[in-house]
Amino acid sequence: MINTKIYLLFKFVFVMIFFFSCKDVIVASPESNQNVEDFEAAWKRVNDVYPYLEFKKINWDSIYKVYRPLAETVRGDEIFWVLRDMLAELKDGHIYYSTEGGGEIYPYYPPRYFKDRHSYSTFIVRKYFDKELKLSKSGKVEYGIIPGNIGYAFLSDFHHNYLVKDFPIVFDYLRNTKGLILDIRQKRGGLFENIEAVVSHFMTQPMLRPDSYWLGNKETNSLIAAAGPFAYTNPVVVLINGSTFSAGELCTEILKQLPNVTAVGDTTGGGSCGGDQKFYLPSGKMIHVGMLDSRRYDGLPWEWVGIAPDIRIKQTEADIISGIDKQLENAIKMLK
Repeated sequence: MINTKIYLLFKFVFVMIFFFSCKDVIVASPESNQNVEDFEAAWKRVNDVYPYLEFKKINWDSIYKVYRPLAETVRGDEIFWVLRDMLAELKDGHIYYSTEGGGEIYPYYPPRYFKDRHSYSTFIVRKYFDKELKLSKSGKVEYGIIPGNIGYAFLSDFHHNYLVKDFPIVFDYLRNTKGLILDIRQKRGGLFENIEAVVSHFMTQPMLRPDSYWLGNKETNSLIAAAGPFAYTNPVVVLINGSTFSAGELCTEILKQLPNVTAVGDTTGGGSCGGDQKFYLPSGKMIHVGMLDSRRYDGLPWEWVGIAPDIRIKQTEADIISGIDKQLENAIKMLK
């Protein structure tokens, strides 16, 4: 028989060898993982391309000193927490990262977004119509005519080419109204082609889009052509709030330059750092840091600042719970 003491000693040694081997499989040791490399690459990427460090008065070198020690001590996927908190220091609603096999995670949302995210409801909007609203082919535009011959279109998406295809059809349905409401509350980003597909139907002549800078270099201003042959010149109200963001903000800013357009609601979220720039870290993890500095017509970025309404109508979640859309009601009153 095997001596009991020898057997127990052998079992102990085996278990310890197995434990330490498995430990390295489950959570890589700080020496063998790429957390520090990922941190360095992420910090440098922001330092190299992010356009608003000076505008926001962010000392990125100081941020490095805070988070580098954390990157050295975390194990495995704990680095995501470090990257999240570091990127959140930029206070930019366009910035996100992605976990392996997971979706996009945004470390920061603008305060105005949180203020207004529940102060709008499509269900409450529908109460103001005597007929069921129509839905565009893509399902991204809900539209109809309010009693009194006032047109209404809710634009739910500026992505892909939805509005390029849908809006001409929607516009043709609403073109004979005496006034028109464009509802772009609750919007995120998207493509300029969709913005152009909307604003061009309200222009009687071409106009330049606002300035933008790519890595600090001013881009050549493109000309927005009028859609023609018919331009809508009756009064138009654009509804906005703190959840209107990115492409929704640029659409609003361009429309506000037209003499027949009035923006009603509350100041938009403030996100002008565009550019679909995914960047892969040494380990394969991905972060998105915008490189495009977009400006309003007054020369300022709308990052943080937002686009202000011409007529401010505050609306709260309590209003929605009460079944009231003050911003829509004001728009209807203006157009009657």
